Amino acid sequence: MTRPITRPMTRIDAHHHVWDLAARPHGWLDTEPLAPIRRTFTLDDLAGPAAAAGVSATVLVQVLPDLTETREFLALAAESDLVAGVVGWIDLTAPDAADTLAGLPAGLVGVRHGVQSEPDPDWLTRPDVRRGLAAVAEAGLAYDLLTLPHQLPAAVDTVTAMPELTFVLDHLSKPPIAAGELEPWRGRILELAARPNVFCKLSGMVTEADWASWQVADLRPYAETVLEAFGPERVMFGSDWPVCLLAAGYDQVAQAADDLCAGLSEGERAEVFAGTARRAYRLH
Repeated sequence: MTRPITRPMTRIDAHHHVWDLAARPHGWLDTEPLAPIRRTFTLDDLAGPAAAAGVSATVLVQVLPDLTETREFLALAAESDLVAGVVGWIDLTAPDAADTLAGLPAGLVGVRHGVQSEPDPDWLTRPDVRRGLAAVAEAGLAYDLLTLPHQLPAAVDTVTAMPELTFVLDHLSKPPIAAGELEPWRGRILELAARPNVFCKLSGMVTEADWASWQVADLRPYAETVLEAFGPERVMFGSDWPVCLLAAGYDQVAQAADDLCAGLSEGERAEVFAGTARRAYRLH
């Protein structure tokens, strides 16, 4: 269900979005703080900044809980020289989740659901959700964990119970960077990282920091935690464009990642900026 990458890769951006406000409403953008990104963003908008940052392949990630959006993203990927794979959405709780996955076209490399918006902190442990996750594993896909720190215990329970499924933690589980707090997030990350079937995206940090005044030093304790806990071979770079534009341009996000990984060896940086994403999402 994956599409091979035949061109040389320098860097992979393992997490970005696009959206077309003319195609469907995006109610999540209606709050005032999000006004700067309340417009349509296309792959053409991304191409220039990505190329300038040395990115030659990307993973396009779902925005809405909408199967039609996933099909549209797969069509975009099929026509794109940039998008190497799509993390889409299906209703994990539906009895026919496996059939839905089997009916999607090539290019799907993972599935994601916005667990962060679920009021039940144990949503991931529900039997119907676990059944859907089992279908994701059977399809040979990864599952992106979009969680908040208080939902990490349920994530730990889930990844422990499902060693056959590859999990990818988005945005470090959104730690409270602006507040400068490490615990209890750090302890939960260490517990999650002890499970070998979990990867982590070095993404989404600038929007968890102070949008107007963040510095790389603010991000460093959190980046160091995941790099030490998971190791570079299970950490991957993601821009979270265009959401990142609330706090930083694409170039700033890419430079911050470079700065945070400056202490790694050349081989370790190659993992963070390409190898890990290639393995986790099977981007052969």
